[in-house]
Amino acid sequence: MADEKLDDVISQLIDDDKDELKQQSTTEPAQERTVSPGHEKAVNLTERAARQVEKIRKDENLGEDIYLRVAVEGGGCSGLSYKLGFDHITDDDELIESQGVEMVIDFRHKLYLDGILIDYPDGLDARGFTFDNPNATETCGCGSSFAT
Repeated sequence: MADEKLDDVISQLIDDDKDELKQQSTTEPAQERTVSPGHEKAVNLTERAARQVEKIRKDENLGEDIYLRVAVEGGGCSGLSYKLGFDHITDDDELIESQGVEMVIDFRHKLYLDGILIDYPDGLDARGFTFDNPNATETCGCGSSFAT
């Protein structure tokens, strides 16, 4: 029951943010969008993370029309979970670039991801994508979920 309420709250926040962004943005087609360069108020990759994304892209033979999607979803021990994957761009996405990697972010998720730094440690004690999110007020021990 608590999960349903949390999902309702998240859904309402996302819907409100989307409505506000749609009022502020133009309605240009997705294929005509320009890339926003990475900066402190966007999703940023470390060099290690960018190398790993490009390795996956090469290993999977992904085309140029497939982008790294950075997203959040309800769930996880802290409330929201990070999602990474490869996907096509949609009209609800912003195309950004960091370390030479083009990424798409749904406008509804941007509020939760602004300023995030994604790394890819490859050591004995840690391996995999990690997220350093300045918007998180609470995180779980594994680092894959957060609350704002």
